[in-house]
Amino acid sequence: MAGTDDGAVATGDDDDDALYVLTAVLLTPAQFPSVLGDDYPEACSTLGLAPLADGYGLVLGQDGDGARWTVVIDDVSLVAVAIASWDCGMEYDLSPDDRTMVAALPGWPLPVAVAAPDVPAPHDPSPEIAEQEPLAPPDTSAWGPAQRRLGADEIALQWAAWREQIDDEEFATPDTEASTGDAVRSGDADEDGASEPPSGIRRVLAEAHAYVDTPPPLGRVRSSFAPGDARTLRADGPGWSMVARTDDIAFVLLDEKPGEVLTVGRGAELPGLLDALDKMAVRPS
Repeated sequence: MAGTDDGAVATGDDDDDALYVLTAVLLTPAQFPSVLGDDYPEACSTLGLAPLADGYGLVLGQDGDGARWTVVIDDVSLVAVAIASWDCGMEYDLSPDDRTMVAALPGWPLPVAVAAPDVPAPHDPSPEIAEQEPLAPPDTSAWGPAQRRLGADEIALQWAAWREQIDDEEFATPDTEASTGDAVRSGDADEDGASEPPSGIRRVLAEAHAYVDTPPPLGRVRSSFAPGDARTLRADGPGWSMVARTDDIAFVLLDEKPGEVLTVGRGAELPGLLDALDKMAVRPS
């Protein structure tokens, strides 16, 4: 394997077979590019892959002609180590063994901002070589499921910044919380002037409760590290995404509410729901 000036690495016996590795991502039940689907099986289906229990590593790069390729391998730990090293600013030559390769798919399922040096600009392989329609990143130019899930990703990554924008006093009063189960910052007022949860929020909470009784497809509910003893929860469903801290509030995004972030307060119902979801969620190994 040979390194390149911009950090890309080339694998292969000769220039014709070389893959200049640009980046890599995990595709596992607990950690997958959520832009590809609401759950792990859906994300796999987007790539035409079977949802293996242990998941995959996706290696994105260019061949010697500059064509985009996504190499799917079943050595998840190799890709995990590479990503962790890169995140720490360390060099790591990701060199998948041929025996671990599951598929070589034309195109990239995610946008890549860099390109390999000394080869033509990134482009899709010719149909004669590709033998199938090249992968392409989901369209996020307009609000929809992909953009909604990306928005939830951003909230999870920047929780503190989003949380400090919320004034807890803007939530519904305790009396209202007792009747609705949760305080909702964005909602309509009833005849008495009290804030009620929008119908979309009620649907999300009901579907999230249903997940506890009937487990959804893998990856619909994921639990990850958070400061202290808390966990960050991510739950998705048809038309909605929720990000929450087990010791705090929840943010909800809906397909029918373009660009809007709804906030669900602790109330009487949310803490128990989050604890139950955390117990059944998948976690990074």
